[in-house]
Amino acid sequence: MASRSRSHQLIILVIALVLVAGLFLLPKVTVKPKEGKGEMNQDAARTANRDGGGPATNGSKAIASSGDQEQTTGPAGATPEQPHQQATAEQSREIKQLAARYNKERDPQARLRVASDLATKYKAIAKFDSAGYYYEQVAIARPGEQAWKRAADEYFEAFGFAATEERAKTLSTKTRELYEKVLKNNPDNLDAKTNLGMAYMASDNPVQGVTLLREVLAANPRNEKALYNLGILSIQSNQYDKAVERFQELVKVNPENVNGQFYLGVSLAQTGAKEEARAAFTKAKSLSSDPSLAASVDEELSKLE
Repeated sequence: MASRSRSHQLIILVIALVLVAGLFLLPKVTVKPKEGKGEMNQDAARTANRDGGGPATNGSKAIASSGDQEQTTGPAGATPEQPHQQATAEQSREIKQLAARYNKERDPQARLRVASDLATKYKAIAKFDSAGYYYEQVAIARPGEQAWKRAADEYFEAFGFAATEERAKTLSTKTRELYEKVLKNNPDNLDAKTNLGMAYMASDNPVQGVTLLREVLAANPRNEKALYNLGILSIQSNQYDKAVERFQELVKVNPENVNGQFYLGVSLAQTGAKEEARAAFTKAKSLSSDPSLAASVDEELSKLE
């Protein structure tokens, strides 16, 4: 099994890793299968709104003017091809002021308060790794499970939007480092373990990621994130029967999980169960008013004719 192959090191974010925003983002495109065996063969399967067109994930300590608005630009790891989400002029001013206060502040407690404010401001403009950086400064000063998780979650969100393999590797490394600290404080934090597992998918050891996801399911067989992610990974490795099992279990746990219904339909269609696939697609469409989801469903339904 070519688990060390270059394909395993590509940006994973299979899930649109939809894990962080309400559980799962709506599918904009269908995940396409890749060559390989087992739940470990992950290539760059990303939904469209997590691909290169999504919000920026560069760190954002400098502010550059751009017409009537100002645009954040990033420090370490930023690349020209990274998309940039524009901040309003007021948001940019607030961040500049807070950054100046942070750099000048000598009182440790006041500095931590400013760091937390900066993290909140960066998160509001989708500069997730910058938010993670400042939350990490707070966690370093006041370590604990929740403090580390706040920082890890922001880096994980940035990882989900990485537009290049190099960027994904950098962010997945930081994400893993921080989630390991969370689990050191509480080994039973299944959300942290699930996200850590997905972060491993952009590493040289994707097998460890699958192992962690399976551990989550062993601890909680009804865990939606783990079921969803393993289902997507099964699609990626052409194991459609296994994907059907994962998504059937997911929609049993939560019948209103839109992505679960959608990818259950995708998996069933690949196994030849057209009527069941049609029912799953129709259910997914009924659960959301998102026109892009409706378009994706209609496209899949047309393939069943």
